[in-house]
Amino acid sequence: MTSTSANSPYRPGQAGNAFKTEVAPRAGETVIAKRTNSAFIGTDLEERLRQSGISRLVITGVLLENSVGATVRMAGNLGFEVLLPAEAVASTDRIDRNGKIWPAEDVHALALSILDGEYATVVETQDLLDGPA
Repeated sequence: MTSTSANSPYRPGQAGNAFKTEVAPRAGETVIAKRTNSAFIGTDLEERLRQSGISRLVITGVLLENSVGATVRMAGNLGFEVLLPAEAVASTDRIDRNGKIWPAEDVHALALSILDGEYATVVETQDLLDGPA
C-alpha cells in the first residue's frame, strides 16, 4: 500500500513501502499502487485482469485481517476465483474494543476461516509451488 498518511510505515520513502527482495517486481512487470485497503478500489486492477483474460488469482500480503482480506473479499465478489496461501499472508496481534489482546496466530486462523469457502480457497503455499499433482 502506498499510504498518504504522514505517520504510516507504508508511505513512500519508508521501509514498509519497499518491496521485499523475494517478491520484488521483475523488469517490465506491472506494479499497481493502492491507496486503500482493497487493491481494487481506485485502481485499474479489475480492468487489467479482465482485459488479460485472468479469472484466477493468488493473493498474498501483509495484514490478512485488513488489506489482504478486503482485496480477497472484493475479488470474490467480482467473480474471480481466489487462492489464498495460508503461509504467504501475515497477521498481527490485535486489541479488541474490550482491551483483550488477540495473538497474531489466533487472528490469522480466524481470518483464514472466515474467508475460506466464501471468498477464497485457502491453500498451502507449497501445494501452489508444487503445481498440479
